[in-house]
Amino acid sequence: MTITYTSQVATCRGFGCFWKLLFRWKGSIYKLVWPELLVYTIVYYLFNFLYRFVLSDDQKRIFENVSVFCQYFSDLIPLSFVLGFYVSIVVQRWWEQYMTIPWPDSLALFVSTSIHGQDERSRLMRRTVMRYVNLTELLTFIMISPTVKKRFPTLDHLVEAGFMTTNEQKIFDALDAKTSHPKYWMPLVWAGSIITRARKEGRIRDDFAVKTIIDEINRFRGLCGGLLSYDWISIPLVYTQVVTLAVYSFFLATIMGRQFLDPKQNLDKYNVDFYVPVFTFLQFFFYMGWLKVAESLVNPFGEDDDDFEVNWLVDRNLQVSYLIVDEMHCEHPELIQDMYWDEVFPQELPYTIASEAYRREPPQGSTANIEVPETEQEFLPMMEEEVDEGIDASMSCLKVDMENGESKAIDILKKKGISNSTYGIASSQPIPSRKPSMLSMLWHRMKSESHDNVRHLTVRPNASTTSFRQRRQRDLRRSSSRMSTSSQVTSRSPETFARNPTIATQDSAIFRMSDLSLDGQTPDVSSPRHKGRNSYDYDEPILIKIKRRDKDGHVILSQSSDDFESTNESSRGHILPKHKKPRLNKIYSEHTMNSETISPVDREYGHTDKGLGSNASIRTSIFQGDGDDFLSSDEDKTVVDS
Repeated sequence: MTITYTSQVATCRGFGCFWKLLFRWKGSIYKLVWPELLVYTIVYYLFNFLYRFVLSDDQKRIFENVSVFCQYFSDLIPLSFVLGFYVSIVVQRWWEQYMTIPWPDSLALFVSTSIHGQDERSRLMRRTVMRYVNLTELLTFIMISPTVKKRFPTLDHLVEAGFMTTNEQKIFDALDAKTSHPKYWMPLVWAGSIITRARKEGRIRDDFAVKTIIDEINRFRGLCGGLLSYDWISIPLVYTQVVTLAVYSFFLATIMGRQFLDPKQNLDKYNVDFYVPVFTFLQFFFYMGWLKVAESLVNPFGEDDDDFEVNWLVDRNLQVSYLIVDEMHCEHPELIQDMYWDEVFPQELPYTIASEAYRREPPQGSTANIEVPETEQEFLPMMEEEVDEGIDASMSCLKVDMENGESKAIDILKKKGISNSTYGIASSQPIPSRKPSMLSMLWHRMKSESHDNVRHLTVRPNASTTSFRQRRQRDLRRSSSRMSTSSQVTSRSPETFARNPTIATQDSAIFRMSDLSLDGQTPDVSSPRHKGRNSYDYDEPILIKIKRRDKDGHVILSQSSDDFESTNESSRGHILPKHKKPRLNKIYSEHTMNSETISPVDREYGHTDKGLGSNASIRTSIFQGDGDDFLSSDEDKTVVDS
């Protein structure tokens, strides 16, 4: 039986608690080593007596040379490494075998809670299943443990002990005649059949409970098979032989090498003469004891003092199994309120006088004692953005013109009385660098694409062969340019709006196009300005105003949409059917007929009519109609740059 001493070493005080274990005999190292130590001592003193009193002087010189030789070469044996590695493997294997021992408690709980019924048949099923489970474990122990084999040497002993019936014994005998393989799993097969029958009879109410029990039976079988595998596959015999030969050959060499020689011979390291080799005996005690530990633990199911008490385990498992599935089945104490019912949980459980010294406060984190002064608890203010990203985006075209040497836009701003610092142009304050946002990157991408598209767009308003399809494509490209200059929306503080009132006006136009509002609320859908993104107005008139100026700035052509449409339609001889009305998209675009781009701020205040030379300002709405009804023509072209 395993020697337990945990209670004696629960508390370590003073010089330690292992001293009280040194004088125990059962399971001790003395009990294991004393035969080998006695033989070693006798042989050692036999050679010592021969050297001192029997041999002649010449023979003593030969004995001394042999002793020095044995001492030198015995130290070359790597005994500590070989023995230590072997013992570590054995101890690990010993604990793993204990963890592989199957316990039927979990399976008994599943059987008790899943197989319902208080009648005799339900009780018989529960008890029979657990009897088969314990029979499987017992058959496994019989094959690996000498102590259990001595207790139940034959199947007749199992029948007499109540683990097996006579009919079951006949089935085992019949199988033994057919095969010699282990049949420890046979009772588990019978247990699975009983579980299936109980499900068919309605004693198990759902298939999930059946699966749970079958899985636990399979796990139990796997543990029993694991024990047989440990018994079958041992530590390689070569390693065991190496360790044994290393230990015994080392101490055979020390019988001659650790002799005390005559100091008069002035041999190196032999200047002292003792009769008792104390350290040699200690070394033998340690190394031989290490080997004995490995020998006793290599098979923990044997008869050593520290081997597992398997016979006790067999009795315990059968008793607990029957208690769970029969005696305690469907029985529990009366349901009553606990003493902490009203307060939900106890603030603290009571202590006795003896345990008062062990009262402890709940553990705290490692930073529990760190206190931050109140003066250092304030958050640092975030850096305020001095330059508005939306204005930078709207005036980027002016900056590009400045870089290309075109200063005409700056002259226009001066005529309008607008300071350059409003847009961050030629300002004395440096513009801080900041990481571009997703909206700014999207704006630059759309701007580049819209410029590439508009450069190839040409319109001749006086041509009569312009089709509705070309007008539709032209207006869509213009709307993309408008959207590119208005898509940059950033959050601004109230102080920024107070300093620059044009920002609110510009942002309001941007938010109207994106169906949003400046305060983050959804605009009123009933307003004609806020129809859905995919909603179109079929009744609104289409207004196109075209102005042309000469080099002196005088208007030479002014034509409304009605005149323009009538002229074009009459020239083409094409009349749009009534059921094919063009649809008006709520996206507006503005372009000048020169390479200069007027800022949205000027556009918002109407500063697009003066000082532009021969530029033509076109404000148009986007047509959307059925493409199959439009005509195509390439004759009407006027170069437009954005």
